[in-house]
Amino acid sequence: MSLPVQLCPALADARPGVVVRLGGDEAHHAVAVRRTVVGEELRLVDGRGRSATGVVVATGKRVLDVEVRDVVDEPRPGPAITVVQALPKGDRGELAVEVLTEVGVERIVPWAASRSVAVWRGERAVKSHAKWAATAREAAKQARRAWFPEVTPLASTAAVAELVAAIDLVVVLHEEARAALGGLVVPDAPGASIGVVVGPEGGLAPEEVAAFEAAGATTVRLGAEVLRTSTAGLAAVAALLARTSRWG
Repeated sequence: MSLPVQLCPALADARPGVVVRLGGDEAHHAVAVRRTVVGEELRLVDGRGRSATGVVVATGKRVLDVEVRDVVDEPRPGPAITVVQALPKGDRGELAVEVLTEVGVERIVPWAASRSVAVWRGERAVKSHAKWAATAREAAKQARRAWFPEVTPLASTAAVAELVAAIDLVVVLHEEARAALGGLVVPDAPGASIGVVVGPEGGLAPEEVAAFEAAGATTVRLGAEVLRTSTAGLAAVAALLARTSRWG
């Protein structure tokens, strides 16, 4: 079984033999919740590709010391996957972020679609974005990821269209599309990029589809079934990754 993972942003100077101290909520969770003890092995990651495997040599109420035995710098996965997720209602947004992180998405873009039931404004926007970021962080640890996904600020339709234009292949999921996802040629170079646009419960507005297609996106259907907004992105990303060397 793979080692448990804890987030430790300060790994720049980590090397074999050095003791790295983990503090705050992350250390508290490891010691008080996970019951980490002296002598246990674990893996520290900075979320930017560097990981350090070591042995716990001391614990406290909100502190954990790890003697490093091995340091690994993992390259950023490619092709990189971006998912534009329209704001769902209730807690379905956190569900979408969780499963997208676990499947390997590099960037999650909350999108204020015209037919989204949920609205992020003012203090609610700050709290909702923080929930999405925290969900991504915890899911990345659970998935043993060395690179944690970025959760961007809320994007408008115009901002999403600009993003679409900068990505090699972007698919917009739409149950009425004629093209099938399985018929596309998927870029597989390490530096390639893939995007998936997921609409809200109310569906995509025609003007949104037109804007994304004008920016270079391809509107596709997943299959005969209509998936929920919180799970459609997962299905699409998995189908795309299965045709790349990342899952080869």
